[in-house]
Amino acid sequence: MGNKRKEREANSDDDAPSKSRTKKSDGGKNQILPSMIKNKDKRSALYAKLKHDKKTEKRKNAKARQDQEKRALELGEELPPKRIPRTLENTREADETVCRPDDEELFAVNDADEFSAVLNHERVPKVLMTTCRFNSTRGPALIKDLLTIIPNSEYYKRGTYDLKKIVEYANNKEFTSVIVVHTSRREPDALLVIGLPNGPTAHFKLTNLVLHKDLKNHGNPTGHKPELVLNNFTTRLGHRVGRLIQSLFPQDPEFRGRRVVTFHNQRDFIFFRHHRYIFEVKEDKIATANDKDEENGDEKKKKGKIIARLQECGPRFTLKLTSLQHGTFDTKGGEYEWVHKPEMDTSRRRFFL
Repeated sequence: MGNKRKEREANSDDDAPSKSRTKKSDGGKNQILPSMIKNKDKRSALYAKLKHDKKTEKRKNAKARQDQEKRALELGEELPPKRIPRTLENTREADETVCRPDDEELFAVNDADEFSAVLNHERVPKVLMTTCRFNSTRGPALIKDLLTIIPNSEYYKRGTYDLKKIVEYANNKEFTSVIVVHTSRREPDALLVIGLPNGPTAHFKLTNLVLHKDLKNHGNPTGHKPELVLNNFTTRLGHRVGRLIQSLFPQDPEFRGRRVVTFHNQRDFIFFRHHRYIFEVKEDKIATANDKDEENGDEKKKKGKIIARLQECGPRFTLKLTSLQHGTFDTKGGEYEWVHKPEMDTSRRRFFL
């Protein structure tokens, strides 16, 4: 009995998988998957073979597409349509709150919201910046960088003052916004943006912070008002958050300074970058063949080609909206417009901004 049992176990541990463990491919034949093989060496060999076959097929299809495009150009025909890869962005779930260019209701709301006075040049943006009560050197260092980015902004030490008292003081001094940098474990981890005088209050999670001094080959910005770029704030919520960010900056950028501040939304992560345009002249020496050059020898004429590039000034960080509250900061009796909850992350293709 023991010998027969060992024989059955040996047959079951055989490297060749049984029919029940095979998977049918598109051609109707049974396909052996690497996960079906227990022997490590044979499993690695089969995986390498499948990967090589896939790479060869991909190269073959690319060569066929190139030949097809070349043939179409020679015959003067239309080029075959380009294949668009499937990404999380272009396969996102349908959202009813996506803004449309012809949405008259949205334009009416823009004229009456809390940011209309600043965005319509009725008020000049004025920002008060402070930290949490127990902060490290990284919090004020981030605020020091933000002071160079946001014009007409001032820094006040937090001390022991309550945040509601700070908001009241900022209202009396005619500030239009309050920014609070929260620090945890000696590292800034949150950003609170309060619109004045009537809100709203946005709470962002802050990650991947790199300060201006830590960037390699960073540029030094000038004192000109920067140009603001907001990307992919497509929904009603994203549109409102974008207008909140826009209200922090003046609406008359000075393009001579060549400064650009970018808030790029991708998969509900807002990436912040601060760049400066640099225009360089690349000189090309081209020999001329006129009579004057023949008399004077091989003289060469310099022609300049202007090349534009970007130089990052810093800082850089990533924001993720966690809540948007009506009115100014109020943790007890405040009414929230939107709060991010873990049960909302049911799909990777569902975005809110």
